[in-house]
Amino acid sequence: MSFSLIEELHRKEEGRLRRFFMRRLRNDADAQDATQETFARLLGVAPKTQIENPQAYLFQIAKTVAARNITLTQAERSVFETVPDIENIAEDQPTPDRIVTARQYLTIMARAIEGLPSRCQEVFILSRLHGLPNGEIARQLGISRNMVEKHIMRALITCRDVRARLNGDPSTISTPEANK
Repeated sequence: MSFSLIEELHRKEEGRLRRFFMRRLRNDADAQDATQETFARLLGVAPKTQIENPQAYLFQIAKTVAARNITLTQAERSVFETVPDIENIAEDQPTPDRIVTARQYLTIMARAIEGLPSRCQEVFILSRLHGLPNGEIARQLGISRNMVEKHIMRALITCRDVRARLNGDPSTISTPEANK
């Protein structure tokens, strides 16, 4: 699926998608996050994948995202309603080699993000590390919400490509033509 098709879907369907999530999740911040996650998942589709009805595919992804969010919310409620038996909880300490691998992965990903244009970096960091909603980022930086979303999409594509290279999966690596 090409980047230009995803941009077109984003432009045409973002409002409908956000309303879809508002009806199901009943929280504006959750609806915004779910909308963004839906487009991020769409970005995860291999670039050469042909989809006959992109709009239907987008909303199928949205249904999955909504169902997962609802399930997680219910699970969180049940966790806080019950007191766990602490003695029966397994300890999951990472091994030293997993720690080293994770640090190396993080370093490579940080370098990839540092390689992005400065405004793209700034938007991505405000979104992903500071957890600011797109509207707030747009207000703080004095740019349109659409530009915020384009910067985030560009950064996500870069991260996806780095992850694909690290996992040895060349079929998910974007070509420069697809990112225009």
